[in-house]
Amino acid sequence: MSGSIRNVIIIGSGPAGYTAGLYTSRAMLEPLMFAGYMSGGQLMLTSDVENFPGYPQGIGGPEMMMHLREQAERFGLEVQDRNVERVDLSNRPFKVYSEGEEYLTHSIIVSTGAESIWLGAEGEEAQKGRGISTCATCDGAFFKDEEILVVGGGDSAMEEATFLTRFASKVTLVHRRDVFRASQVMYERAANHEKIEIKTFRQVKQWLSDDSGLTGAILEDPRDGTTEDIAVTGAFIAIGHKPITGFLDGQLDTDDEGYLLHSEHTMTSVPGVFAAGDVVDTRYKQAITAAGLGCQAAIDCERWLEDNVH
Repeated sequence: MSGSIRNVIIIGSGPAGYTAGLYTSRAMLEPLMFAGYMSGGQLMLTSDVENFPGYPQGIGGPEMMMHLREQAERFGLEVQDRNVERVDLSNRPFKVYSEGEEYLTHSIIVSTGAESIWLGAEGEEAQKGRGISTCATCDGAFFKDEEILVVGGGDSAMEEATFLTRFASKVTLVHRRDVFRASQVMYERAANHEKIEIKTFRQVKQWLSDDSGLTGAILEDPRDGTTEDIAVTGAFIAIGHKPITGFLDGQLDTDDEGYLLHSEHTMTSVPGVFAAGDVVDTRYKQAITAAGLGCQAAIDCERWLEDNVH
């Protein structure tokens, strides 16, 4: 067992975790963060962040995460770049297990985020964040007057395609079936837009690129395996996200998709356990909203500790 009982352990990094770390360390709670092996969250895959207040020239995603981390560490946040395998929330103090070691804590802030679901098509890994994105709000403005591909059949795919028409000269939306999960109103908004072409029975078999970046994709018809090439310089995959909650083993209430639910302010179904960022946010999924939730969770946690731990 590692040391005495901590006031708070933060599980996960990113804007939510680092902001929670900043606030709890400034509140003299001596927080410990398990940032994960992939510390920094989804923004580590984002080349340029232009919509976070305070960066008039924009900033690289990884660079911004280093700034947030350095700021929190300056006030005393202890960060370990390790994953948490499991937790025991059955009684207090809570138990957190990382690499075989057990840590005790009075409270926990979960900020493990959600990961975008990628296609896994050939050539995808090399173009992540360099032409292939999972967030139109984040990256759409980089593709002014270019032709863009959107993959997906739900509301978010229709929303991304419609949003991207502000920048792109043409948006092609592909879906592997001819039945869409999207609501009728969202589908019609996309289908009736002059800049959007919808292709059904198409899936990406391979991404094409050269030294300058993404150049297109090979689309395959899942019914008969026939293929066609499409020339695009940008692509957005909108087939959903999955929250990173496996280590909790069902000990906290979630919605049908696995996102954590708040019971009171930012507190989850277990008193003393709080959640912030994309692990709980099914609507906005922005760095700034994650940071805001991290701040709220830290303040809620501090007040809860004052009332419940003596």
